[in-house]
Amino acid sequence: MNILVINSGSSSIKYQLFKMPVKSPISSGLVERIGIQGSFIKHTVFKGTEKTVIEKSAFIADHAEGLKQVLLLLSEGENAVVASPDDIAAVGHRVVHGGENFSGPTLISQEVKEEIRKLFSLAPLHNPVNLKCIEVAEETFSKAKQVAIFDTAFHQTLPQQAFRYAIPERYYRNEGIRVYGFHGTSHKYVSEQAIAYLDKKDAKIISIHLGNGCSITAIKNGKSVDTSMGFGPLSGLVMGTRSGDIDPSVIFHLIEHSGYSLSQLSTLFNKQSGLLGLGGSSDMRDIRKLVSEGDEAAVLAVELYAYRIKKFIGAYAAILNGIDAIIFTAGVGENDRDMRAAVCTELEYLGIELDTEQNSNYSGGIKDISGADSKVKVLVIPTNEEYEIAHQCFNLLAQQQFSVE
Repeated sequence: MNILVINSGSSSIKYQLFKMPVKSPISSGLVERIGIQGSFIKHTVFKGTEKTVIEKSAFIADHAEGLKQVLLLLSEGENAVVASPDDIAAVGHRVVHGGENFSGPTLISQEVKEEIRKLFSLAPLHNPVNLKCIEVAEETFSKAKQVAIFDTAFHQTLPQQAFRYAIPERYYRNEGIRVYGFHGTSHKYVSEQAIAYLDKKDAKIISIHLGNGCSITAIKNGKSVDTSMGFGPLSGLVMGTRSGDIDPSVIFHLIEHSGYSLSQLSTLFNKQSGLLGLGGSSDMRDIRKLVSEGDEAAVLAVELYAYRIKKFIGAYAAILNGIDAIIFTAGVGENDRDMRAAVCTELEYLGIELDTEQNSNYSGGIKDISGADSKVKVLVIPTNEEYEIAHQCFNLLAQQQFSVE
């Protein structure tokens, strides 16, 4: 079964084509700078151990044009991997916000699209683009099943004491103000990999997703029980450009005493803060270079970044009543050995000890980097959101086929 996974951003489309149930994609690619000068596509085809990379630079006006270009790359020329759009059995769409209505993979209908539309205000940079790509994919791959995989779905198991805010109930009942959580597809994937690795279904796990966006999730019996991102993807950990947790009094102060508008505040906390605001760059690799040059602001940035993670580990250890494993995943989590070391330093009281050599020598795959005396497994697990989306689509369609038969 050919399943195309579409992971769309405000000006980009990441995609992978899987011949399920095989885990490795047969093709993948990235469409960047949509609607911006300098648009380009990087398309890769995998055949056995060989790969062919095709790059194209030409202005791409919108996501509809981007998907049309993807289809041409998949179905035409000597590197075609499908004969026509009809060879695609399903298209799996990452949708950032599903509110309270969706707790698993969902076949897309007109009603589902309307629910996604209603949530535009909760994810203004993502849900509108997600819906646009769904509508384009319905036209482009007219015979394929369209399936939505929601970032918020994995966190629908949060108990009320974790997802409710301490404000009058009417704001939850009437306006849906609560913790939704994000990065659910990533947390679900890596935690399931950890459970299989540990051979322990009831494992108590803390999953730490560190990319440009960062979140941490407490997982018990395979279910999310608390998570750092809340109503939107701004709260919790320090991120590339997002502040993470901040006292709301700061917002009131800036409005009352400095004349900030709501738009200015949104830009400040979402696009000008985090590593960028503290250390001068949103990219941890740039921050590390500045640290090596003795830049004091960059040093503070990485210290604060690690400190915030450690605070959440302590809190979630209390919530879980112990920890079996912590997971580092995503760009920084998988590639920054110094950050993993900083986070795990002075956590012996929780039974967390790192093997310095194993941590330094990590080169990919699922790896236990905990010390010999560590009571808690410290795991590095590469995330694979696109495969997780394909996997959920495949299972949903298989269940439907079984029920019909």
